[in-house]
Amino acid sequence: MSSSPEGKRLEEELSYPILVAERVRSAIEESDSFKLECSEVWKQVERLLQMLRTVVRFAANPPLYERPVRRVAAETAKNLERALTLVRKCKRRSILHRVVSIVSAADFRKVLGYLEASVGDMKWLLSILDGDGGIIVSLPPIASNDPILSWVWSFIASIQMGQLNDKIEATNELASLALDNDRNKKIIVEEGGVSPLLKLFKEGTSPSAQIAAANCLCHLANDLDRVRVIVNEAGVPAVVQVLSDSTIRVQTLAANLVSRMARHDPVAQEDFARENAIRPLVTLLSFDTSVDEQFGRQSIHSIFQINKELGKKTDYRSAGTGSRQFANSYSNAYYYTEGSSRGGNHRKERENEDPAVKLQLKVSCGEALWMLAAGSVSNSRKITETKGMLCLAKIIEKEQGELQRNCLMTIMEITAAAEFNADLRRAAFKTNSPPAKAVVEQLLRIIKEVDSPSMQIPAIKSIGSLARTFPARETRVIEPLVAQLSNGDTDVADEAAVALTKFASPDNFLYVEHSKKIIEFDAVPALMKLLRSNEVNQMHHALTLLCYLALHAGSSESLEQARVLTALEGADRTILPQHIRDLVSRAILHLNLYHAGRNSQPMSYLP
Repeated sequence: MSSSPEGKRLEEELSYPILVAERVRSAIEESDSFKLECSEVWKQVERLLQMLRTVVRFAANPPLYERPVRRVAAETAKNLERALTLVRKCKRRSILHRVVSIVSAADFRKVLGYLEASVGDMKWLLSILDGDGGIIVSLPPIASNDPILSWVWSFIASIQMGQLNDKIEATNELASLALDNDRNKKIIVEEGGVSPLLKLFKEGTSPSAQIAAANCLCHLANDLDRVRVIVNEAGVPAVVQVLSDSTIRVQTLAANLVSRMARHDPVAQEDFARENAIRPLVTLLSFDTSVDEQFGRQSIHSIFQINKELGKKTDYRSAGTGSRQFANSYSNAYYYTEGSSRGGNHRKERENEDPAVKLQLKVSCGEALWMLAAGSVSNSRKITETKGMLCLAKIIEKEQGELQRNCLMTIMEITAAAEFNADLRRAAFKTNSPPAKAVVEQLLRIIKEVDSPSMQIPAIKSIGSLARTFPARETRVIEPLVAQLSNGDTDVADEAAVALTKFASPDNFLYVEHSKKIIEFDAVPALMKLLRSNEVNQMHHALTLLCYLALHAGSSESLEQARVLTALEGADRTILPQHIRDLVSRAILHLNLYHAGRNSQPMSYLP
């Protein structure tokens, strides 16, 4: 038999109340007073003794849901101890003992009440164990103050010990309870609900059962502690197994579960990467997504580069006419890298599925990749190693709505990781890399053409994160950022200032060339307007960029015409963070080298 979290075997939990009941029998036989009351006690104790022995027989034939058995056995043992203490007082002893140990009829009524409650608990417990796994909705006395507890016990018992239909019904009921509030979720997890749910989820005997289990697990996985329980119950490999080879609707929920768990628990996030969850997610995301056009625009050299990354050989004689065939082989590589038994079992079903269902699968996979990449260099690297960036770029180009946004957010997280990791930056965002080029093309298109801050801001963030990867000649990435400095949405304009600062910062090897280009694209007037922002952070970002431009391109006439020196002198008289104040002072000194002798009044840039 399995051990409880406290280390006690179930056999020991059940043997103790049986031992106490036998002691009650002996004490009653030795009693000298309250014979009638003692006989009533024995009637209840005898019933409990018979039921405890029946439970022992059930415990010898797993599977058995132990949680309520342990709770009821422990409570029964307490009540039997009360009966034993009372009955022992009825044995004739010295006069002093009889004076000190006064027994009344009220004491027997109280003990009989306790024993009757235990009989009710045992009846309820046996109805669960002997009910063929059906749902029992009656309320045992032990849970009279908290009915949810008995419902949870009954549902989990059905999931663990019932027939398939009972399991599905009980899982749906448990999911409904979990949906109500976090307290119910906590009870479900504490009472051992995660393990049978995972078992039902990964068995694969019924898609309906898997869907029900996945729904319930998704409801539970909205908190670090509960997600950690799922992880500790070997939930990560179970989810990856289902994700790799199940029906499309089950895979959708498995992807949702990946997303939930990765969002709330960094341990789960890394475990999913270790279990190679990223590959099936990219596979499913790229299903039915053509990359033909993307490759059709590539040169022979570009095709060779991608081919080399895939470990294949390019036939140069057919590269011009066969790029479409190569693109197809690139796309198909997703499906067969893991072997046909994993990604391919349900491919035909996916092809014939309702487009809305296929779309939801992709939406879920996109979100899962987003959550896995968030703040994780290793996961971001794995996505780029599975050639997922090309697929993400294509979806951003062709799709709309939630799917497009999820893929864009995934790119944002990958580029954020690359910003602070030189190895990832060099590997995934080489200037001649076709996937990197495709990503940048789509980011720029979003910035220029999509009038939606929720899309523009992550695209701008991504370009800013890649600032150190662009050569001096790559001026096309700077112009659209400068244009967004004048965006009517101040958040978009502010994000553009932050991104351009990464181009003009001394951390960027090409900061002088980039600074000159930023000024050339007429950024200074727009920055002067941002200085008057009512939002302090926006004002500080614009001021920081303006200082870098002054330091690195101080001789520019645009700076003098816009009266930047005057604005900086006005800023120097206001309350600023120390690092910005130091930057402003340096910029003023530098500009004075070029604008010395100008007699002007400080310009107020504050509202």
